[in-house]
Amino acid sequence: MPVIPTRLHVAVIIFRHTDGGVHEGVFVLDEFEEGGLAELVAWSGLRRVHMLAWRDLDDPEAGGSELHAAMVAKLWTEAGLEVTMRTSFAQGRVRDGRRDGYRVVRRNGRYGVFPASVLSELAGSRGRLGRADGLLEVWNGVPWLSPLWARMPRAVMIHHVHQDMWDLVLRPGLASFGKNLEAKWAPPAYRRTDIVTPSPSTRDEVVEILGMKPERVSVASPGIDDRFHPGSEALSPVPMIVAAGRLMPTKRFDEVIRIAAEVRLAHPDLQLVIVGQGYVRPELERLIADLGAQDWVRLTGYVSDEELVSYYRQAWLVVSASIAEGWGMTLTEAAACGTPAVVSRINGHCDSVIDDVTGYLADDSREMVQRITQVLGDAALRTRLAERARKRAVQFTWEACAYGTFLPLARAGAEQNGQPAPR
Repeated sequence: MPVIPTRLHVAVIIFRHTDGGVHEGVFVLDEFEEGGLAELVAWSGLRRVHMLAWRDLDDPEAGGSELHAAMVAKLWTEAGLEVTMRTSFAQGRVRDGRRDGYRVVRRNGRYGVFPASVLSELAGSRGRLGRADGLLEVWNGVPWLSPLWARMPRAVMIHHVHQDMWDLVLRPGLASFGKNLEAKWAPPAYRRTDIVTPSPSTRDEVVEILGMKPERVSVASPGIDDRFHPGSEALSPVPMIVAAGRLMPTKRFDEVIRIAAEVRLAHPDLQLVIVGQGYVRPELERLIADLGAQDWVRLTGYVSDEELVSYYRQAWLVVSASIAEGWGMTLTEAAACGTPAVVSRINGHCDSVIDDVTGYLADDSREMVQRITQVLGDAALRTRLAERARKRAVQFTWEACAYGTFLPLARAGAEQNGQPAPR
């Protein structure tokens, strides 16, 4: 039987400010002999795991949460698990298919997927999903309430708490319902549930806002795909900043455009590239027209992975004015390509960007204008930030993320199967 560590062996680069200077070093969080994910799966005794997720990666509105679930499902499958992901219907996609070895069942609308999935799970081997011996619930604002009905080893992934987002995406009555469901009504059911978050700041939110027990909440930071690395592309010959993500109100791409317009007062040749698709695109197009910014703002829509990497490599900076993030994966992807960031100071961004080391955290739009202007005008500063951003980004792997996400399920499965508790 393999020895299963209670936490991963993780080495991270840290930076200390002393005497006005910045010194870098390596700090090892924990010394453990780490078993592989396949060993952890074998030790757990689990074989068939279901993942409940609002959307999957092929959904037109997919974002960081969906990428995270897809990578975890892929690696769990490669480690020997039979994984089924249950999500809502995605236009243009088959209702029952496979992706990277795992099964994806896409049925019902954005709200109907919740009761329909629960009924299917309760049907067990008679249901469309079949029988499972483990469950991961991805709580994306609306919970699946799995503690009330699931009688199997289970865990929950929470990317971030949505309290500041409800008013931006729903009308007042529904927004109030969403806030209460997330922060008041649902949490008591999860008090004895193990929860995994992508960042320390989200862990703090889950403990402080949702009232979860600290010992029940762990962190498994997202990984960075190997394709994100410095390449042969040269920086854009003129200042270029990139903002990437799903075009939705909480990402505040409209504010990014306004900020860039202010920065152009100091850097009149600045170009802004916004990568992504989403339902607020018409509003952004109207704003661009109102500002007369058609010649310096580009909305790319969907781009391939290769094109995204190319944009990161050409950019002088990556920016985000988002009001809520679980981690800020686009920022770490860009960092792995050697591109620093200037972003809003929010939970999630504070984990993916180290202030004055890998980029800058700004308290408001005015400070974002100042910081972007400063970095674009100082080549030595950009080089320093870029190198430290790259060094930090390479520490994050999807293998460690998949391991950390499965760990609470493994413990529960092993306990159920009579295995001794891990040391």
